[in-house]
Amino acid sequence: RRFDYRPKTDPYCQARYTFCPTGSAVPVMKEEDVIEVYRLQAPVWEFKYGDLLGHLKIMHDAVGFKSALTGKNYTMEWYELFQLGNCTFPHLRPGMDAPFWCNQGAACFYEGIDDAHWKENGTLVLVTTISGAMFNEMAKWVKYDNETGIYYETWTVQASPDKKSTVWFDSYECSKFILRTYQKLADLGAVFNKVQTNYTSIILFSGEPIYLGNETSIFGPQGNKTLAAAIRDFYYPFKPHKTVREFFVDLLKIIDRVILNHEFYLFYNLEYWFLPMKFPYLKIIYEEVPLPVGSKASVGV
Repeated sequence: RRFDYRPKTDPYCQARYTFCPTGSAVPVMKEEDVIEVYRLQAPVWEFKYGDLLGHLKIMHDAVGFKSALTGKNYTMEWYELFQLGNCTFPHLRPGMDAPFWCNQGAACFYEGIDDAHWKENGTLVLVTTISGAMFNEMAKWVKYDNETGIYYETWTVQASPDKKSTVWFDSYECSKFILRTYQKLADLGAVFNKVQTNYTSIILFSGEPIYLGNETSIFGPQGNKTLAAAIRDFYYPFKPHKTVREFFVDLLKIIDRVILNHEFYLFYNLEYWFLPMKFPYLKIIYEEVPLPVGSKASVGV
C-alpha cells in the first residue's frame, strides 16, 4: 500500500543503532556522466555477528554507484528505522490497549562504498552502466518511493512451499527496494549484465488469511475485547527477554500457538489478519530473482 505522506515517528521508538548515520542527499549528476551500478550484498548485522547469519542465508541488499566524471562512489540501501525486531513485532505498552508498532523503513543514501564490508562475506559486482540523466530520473523515483512506501514488512506469506503457490502477503524490506530500483533502471533503458542474483525471503505458510480489522475496530471503544485480548496474548512472548529462562519459556508458548494450534496474527498495511498456519510453518529461502528487462515503454530511451 502507498501512503500520502510519511508520519512523524513517536519518541517511544528508539533504535539501538542509529538509522543512516552518515546519510546525505542524492546528488544531481551531469547528464553525460557514465555511472557504474553495483550489486551489494552482505550478511545481516555483519558488523556485530560477522558471517554468522550469512551461513543461514539471511542477507542484506544494497546498490552502489560510481561516477566516471568525479570518481566518487555512493551506496544506497533501504532498511528499518528502529531495527528488525521492532518492525516484526510490536510493543505492549502499559495503559495502551492496542499493540504499539515502530515499523517504519526508509532509504539511506551516502557517499562511499565499504568494499571490505560487501566483499568479505558477500557480493560486490558490476551489474550495469547508466548515464547521469538516467541516474537523476532514478533519484526522483527514489524520493517518491521513499515518501509513499513507508512501512517495513518482514514476512512473506504464501499457501505452500510450491513456487507457484498463492502469495497472500508480500514482504517489504531491503531486497524488495533493490528489486524495485533495478526495475526502474531497466525501464529507463539500463541493460543488465548476465549475473545471478539471489535474495533472502522469510516465509510463513498459511491457509487463506482471515481479515480481522484495524486498530480502531478491534481495540477502540466499540472494539472486540475478546479478539483484542487474543492478539495481545499472541504478541506477548515475542517481547525482548532479560534472562535465558524467560526466552525458553516464551519460545515454548510461541511453538504452542504457531505450530501446535496453527495460529498467527499478522499486522499488514495497518490492518490485522489471522493466519491459519500450515506445515512447514516457516522457512528461510535464498533463491534467484533474475535481473530485470525494461518495459515496452522504455524502448528508445
